[in-house]
Amino acid sequence: QLQLVESGGGLVQPGGSLRLSCAASGFTLDNYVIGWFRQAPGKEREGVSCVSSMDNNTHYADSLKGRFTISRDNAKNTVYLQMNSLKPEDTAVYYCAARLYRLCVLWGDWYDYWGQGTQVTVSS
Repeated sequence: QLQLVESGGGLVQPGGSLRLSCAASGFTLDNYVIGWFRQAPGKEREGVSCVSSMDNNTHYADSLKGRFTISRDNAKNTVYLQMNSLKPEDTAVYYCAARLYRLCVLWGDWYDYWGQGTQVTVSS
């Protein structure tokens, strides 16, 4: 059974860092693009970042460039999202998603498989 499991969320103070993990089971991530999305209470889902399978090309939401970094470790079948200089407005549930394809896009409806999400709360 194909499954994505996010971890690494939690409570962090403004300016702090977290690294989220998206671990795959039931399939290998090598040929899948992976996206990170987030949804804050009362807001629509927002694309955060994605990484392609073909050349590990990455994309970021313009507002997050320079603070967030996506990476993949195919040997561990895991994709990471390093989040630095966190702000209260980064508070949301973060989801990873996968699709069997080469190049990624930051459009949630395009992805086929989703994890359950991990809560990130940025607060003092």
